[in-house]
Amino acid sequence: MTADSAQPGDRVFDWLDRRAEDRRKAGLTRRLTPRRADADHLDLAGNDYLGLARDKRVAGAAAAAALRWGSGSTGSRLVTGSTELHAELEFELAKFCGAQAALVFSSGFAANLGAVTALAGDGAIVSDAYIHASLIDGCRLSRANVAVAGHADPVAIKHALATRRTEQALVVTDSVFSVDGDLAPLPALAQACRAHDAGLLIDDAHGFGVLGEGGRGAVADAGLIGDPDVVTTVTLSKALGAQGGAVLGPRRVIRHLVESARSFIFDTGLAPASAAAALAALHVLADEPERPQRVREVATTLSQRLKDAGLTVSTPDAAVISVRAPSPEAAVEWAGQCRAAGVWVGCFRPPSVPDKVSRLRITVRADLTDGEVDRAVSVITQHAPR
Repeated sequence: MTADSAQPGDRVFDWLDRRAEDRRKAGLTRRLTPRRADADHLDLAGNDYLGLARDKRVAGAAAAAALRWGSGSTGSRLVTGSTELHAELEFELAKFCGAQAALVFSSGFAANLGAVTALAGDGAIVSDAYIHASLIDGCRLSRANVAVAGHADPVAIKHALATRRTEQALVVTDSVFSVDGDLAPLPALAQACRAHDAGLLIDDAHGFGVLGEGGRGAVADAGLIGDPDVVTTVTLSKALGAQGGAVLGPRRVIRHLVESARSFIFDTGLAPASAAAALAALHVLADEPERPQRVREVATTLSQRLKDAGLTVSTPDAAVISVRAPSPEAAVEWAGQCRAAGVWVGCFRPPSVPDKVSRLRITVRADLTDGEVDRAVSVITQHAPR
């Protein structure tokens, strides 16, 4: 294009090309890779921990709900987007986990945004350094005074609470951290909060359905569910194999979110099909409590076998395993070679990882067979960087 033929505004977004080139040089380019419904691969990258996303009971419930209620919820939850399915799901979630009440959002990301921004109030937030991006964004949008404490460090949390300048305070943490799969010291964090009159918000996305009695989650396992100063967020898209998110906690907290959480008030409600799928999956989980135990057993076995093969591997507290790579480029190549061999694994690189260490992120499912574990070990170790 010549200067004479240039259109007004042609160069406005030239800076995007420069950023894209910078990412390419750093080995940080991201690409969408659509998967086929009939793809023949071993999935160790998704978060379908209980193997319920394709369960006929769950998918069948979604299909039936779509036929009955339609393809979408038609509006925000406060207008037309709340159905009987949403109300039943909220009741059953709270009952299963042992919370007073629950509120369903369109995603786990929206649930975290809503909970953090609405509960920060006029106070301070103290967060773990490794919290999920949705919690980070919630902290930023809250406009609160945010202090970032060291990872899984109750002493640092306690110090930040003791030196705050506001009456209100909220501590924010994941239960199971999404990169390395390690478990936060929840009882110690709760003790620190209570010593300094602070609320505790726990994102149990990777603990719910995997940890605790019958998969009731890490918060329940720590004996904190139902406590008046503890709020839990969960996703419906991981262990339950559906879509959406929820906040569980005291009734007055849930009431406040209905009236104050912008990601709830101004967002279209979760599709009825997704609500029905999550409800059906919750019933399967209640009926088959052996699934969470199987997930943990598979994670422990796979982690140990990869360690025995000489790789640097995290010890999983739930379903997530981290295998370190020497560089972003090596991690991308390693994941690509595994994928070409039919084993899909996650690839985490800076800036997505808080410790700036590149790795493969491997997730396990309750329905993995011993033969599939053997295959995973063989492929991952065969293509490991030398």
